[in-house]
Amino acid sequence: MTSKTDILKSKIKEAHIGGGEKRIESQHKKGKLTARERISLLLDEGTFEEIGMLSTHRSSNFGLEKQKYLGDGVVTGYGQIHGRDVYVFAQDFTVFGGSLAEMHAKKICRVMDLAIQNGVPFIGLNDSGGARIQEGVVSLGGYADIFYRNVQASGVIPQISAIMGPCAGGAVYSPALTDFIYMVQDTSFMFVTGPNVVKTVTHEEVTSEELGGASTHSEKSGVTHFAVENDLKCIKDIKKLMSYIPQNCEEEAPSIPYNSNTDELRPDLDTIIPENPNQPYDIKEVIQHLIDEDSFYEVHENFAQNIVVGFARMGGKSIGIVANQPAYLAGVLDINSSNKGARFVRFCDAFNIPLLVLEDVPGFLPGTDQEWHGIITNGAKLLYAFCEATVPRITVITRKAYGGAYDVMNSKHIGADMNYAWVSAEIAVMGAKGAAEIIFRKEIAEAENPEQKWLEKEKEYAEKFANPYNAAKHGYVDEVIEPSVTRKKLIRAFKILKNKVAHLPKKKHGNIPL
Repeated sequence: MTSKTDILKSKIKEAHIGGGEKRIESQHKKGKLTARERISLLLDEGTFEEIGMLSTHRSSNFGLEKQKYLGDGVVTGYGQIHGRDVYVFAQDFTVFGGSLAEMHAKKICRVMDLAIQNGVPFIGLNDSGGARIQEGVVSLGGYADIFYRNVQASGVIPQISAIMGPCAGGAVYSPALTDFIYMVQDTSFMFVTGPNVVKTVTHEEVTSEELGGASTHSEKSGVTHFAVENDLKCIKDIKKLMSYIPQNCEEEAPSIPYNSNTDELRPDLDTIIPENPNQPYDIKEVIQHLIDEDSFYEVHENFAQNIVVGFARMGGKSIGIVANQPAYLAGVLDINSSNKGARFVRFCDAFNIPLLVLEDVPGFLPGTDQEWHGIITNGAKLLYAFCEATVPRITVITRKAYGGAYDVMNSKHIGADMNYAWVSAEIAVMGAKGAAEIIFRKEIAEAENPEQKWLEKEKEYAEKFANPYNAAKHGYVDEVIEPSVTRKKLIRAFKILKNKVAHLPKKKHGNIPL
């Protein structure tokens, strides 16, 4: 019996060493942790249970039968984060460069199946050279098996991907199908075709970092939601994200104990909106005054900065925030901000996270670039996302709410539960200056002093429409409030809406304008 136990211990030791000490050392020199080190940091101490440790490939092509490593280049299993169950995989770059093949893929699919069946979040730590070429189409089939499960899991359990090394070719589509993507600066990259192929086909000279590094995808493409400094920060941030989201689509959003020792008034908000309606201010300052202290976790911070999205806590309860940002492009909606907002709204709705919308939007961004690249269908994505959302939805109009953008930003007409307007709100078809030019064009043109007449008519329009009271008169705004009482109102409103039930028409699924 002792000898059999020794055999098992020997195999466990062999599996733990992966591709060997030299390759582990090489990984560390690149500033990267190993697969097992990453899992150890991610999960609560002592909770990891490994599945498939002794798996090996069964290929004999190109001499592969002489190279067998226990685990076949990926560590899979389950454990806990903050005492809550998760399933996880971490690709081991020290074994065949973390390349995916038959057994490697089967191990990942196994834990994905278990995650779906048990209603548990799934986290993938990606660090792979791509498909294992020696195993041919079997490797490609393995990717497709994973993709299929990503889609089956979508909206059922949260799926989080961390790119902690290379991720190229077909490998990029699994993370793209998950809910949130993290990338590590300088050591990770994602692209469908690498720099060499790009050079051959298009004659462009580009580095891996420029083509698909963390900065590129967090600022330009929007592929990644978070770009972090190193592996440690990446893992820390994943754990932070987990604190805001439920285990599955049937659970409520997490909450923490909250005891208020104040009246919840925030006097600083009364002076945050500039007197000049064209002067910018930072909506993040408004957010910080409204939410529980230091609870805001921004998503997609560096992409489409004219809209701000992220998680926070309100009275201890997890909420999602979507806010126009007047400090960037005046807070207009465009293609990228519409996509960013829509994706976030749909995640929150899928996982029962109430939505707070802070609105200060002058409209949609005009121009040929926007029109030719589909602002119509892309703007419709944000509209669709809000219209289909059944979670509690509250809108606060802080200043401008103009034109079609007013409708899109969670207006009463598309199903918002509560709509508040600050006394500084301007709810109208368009700004007073432009409206006066159109409505009173003839009068202005015939006036002795056209400029003076224009200013008079602009003031006339502003007094009539550039305020919240016309909308309130029609019931489109539930209450006009002083900014300082907003937090108090929101806590009470979210509390009364917690048991909201929505009845939807029977259908297979809608057809969002993709």
